[in-house]
Amino acid sequence: MRDIRVSDITMREAIASKALSLSFKEKLEIVKILDRIGVGSIEVEGIESSKVDSLRIKSIASLVKNSTLAVPVKMDDDSIQAVWNAARGAKHVRLQVEAAVSPSCMEYIQRKKADTLIADAAEAVAKCAQLTDDVEFVAIDATRTDVAYLARVIDAVVAAGAKTVTVCDAAGSMLPEEFAQFIADLYEAAPQLKDIDLGISCCNNLNMADACAVAGVMAGASIVKATSYPMGVVALDNVARILAAKADALGAQSKVRVTELKRAMNQISRLCCDDRSKASLFTGAVSEAVEGVVLTAGDDQATVMQYVERLGYSLSDEDAEAVFEAFKKIAASKERVSATELDAIVASAALQVPPTYTLDGYVINSGLSFKATSHISLRKNGELIEAVSLGDGPIDSSFKSIESVVGKHYELDDFSIQAVTEGREAMGESVVKLIADGKVYSGRGISTDIVESSIRAYINALNKIAYEEQN
Repeated sequence: MRDIRVSDITMREAIASKALSLSFKEKLEIVKILDRIGVGSIEVEGIESSKVDSLRIKSIASLVKNSTLAVPVKMDDDSIQAVWNAARGAKHVRLQVEAAVSPSCMEYIQRKKADTLIADAAEAVAKCAQLTDDVEFVAIDATRTDVAYLARVIDAVVAAGAKTVTVCDAAGSMLPEEFAQFIADLYEAAPQLKDIDLGISCCNNLNMADACAVAGVMAGASIVKATSYPMGVVALDNVARILAAKADALGAQSKVRVTELKRAMNQISRLCCDDRSKASLFTGAVSEAVEGVVLTAGDDQATVMQYVERLGYSLSDEDAEAVFEAFKKIAASKERVSATELDAIVASAALQVPPTYTLDGYVINSGLSFKATSHISLRKNGELIEAVSLGDGPIDSSFKSIESVVGKHYELDDFSIQAVTEGREAMGESVVKLIADGKVYSGRGISTDIVESSIRAYINALNKIAYEEQN
């Protein structure tokens, strides 16, 4: 029985179709869910802005343990090397070379002639193959391409080292029988496909993407691209259930854990929900940014800095020394130091700067029957600036008020709260991580009021950003 791998393209489709706006934290959460349920590969966006996107890919790579991390490259040496450097931390990495192969797309998207495109695609695949033996060529708009020409492209990229070739029905105009015939014709025109994996990607313009995907599997495809949130292509949960229910009839099976699908899809749906994303600046989850981090007093500075980097920070030598000294003091009195505690150490010890913004006061109103309202007063270089905002809870509304004061939106990468003392008057410690220009800035706040500690943590991180922007 053939193994059919489902490749999740949710994050890539979200960017391409502009259907979703996922935060850095939401993408990490989606990756962890998909990796857990057994998808064959998880496809993410490539590198456009080197700082921001390299950090994103490195963070995702550190989380992917079971699936293959698939990342697209551009057809140039710098892009290929940059993507590889960012993704190589994953257990399994696939580099993807893409090209629009239909006549219209070739002219207007690739801006290449037919023979030039073949040569450039093969050259890019060959360069990727020097870094990894898992290289995929993606033929965009393949169903509107002459099969003979497509066979020439496939022959060239397979000879250059591609182990997977994916054909895309971007138009979404085929019936299942037509798509199956297209795949059969392709196998006949390009017999070398029998020695590699053939992937398929189907658009849902006729509401037949799932049916076309099953027809493609019956015709010989071994990889199906799908999304875990509705976005006009093959639906991951549908195709996984069909493969599970009709495994004997299809002579094929998937390793996606169908019993966990409903819960996983509900979790991803909550993360992708537009209303929730617009209303709230953060997921509300309090979790460790890097699972399984356990450090002890016996760890040296290089080891500690390795985990600090995995948490998303890029520290100067001076800050690295300060963080390690603070770590040693904490580790001396504890058996283990977790990721959350390491976050707090970085927030309190690294990049301590003169404050641009100071908290002058705040008023919070919240209840069951109306949205929370926060009135925040900050001083910037002595000048009093105030703002009032609504939000989903007192902390969300407070963060929005601070953004209104500053006049800028910074992506909230993570947010955590923990008690640092015991009793009714316990002190609460908040850590806020903001992303600006691809760098992570963390702030720490302590108060007996968790809202105040959160506000102070946000302002602490904000001051670090403001300092670097001014210098």
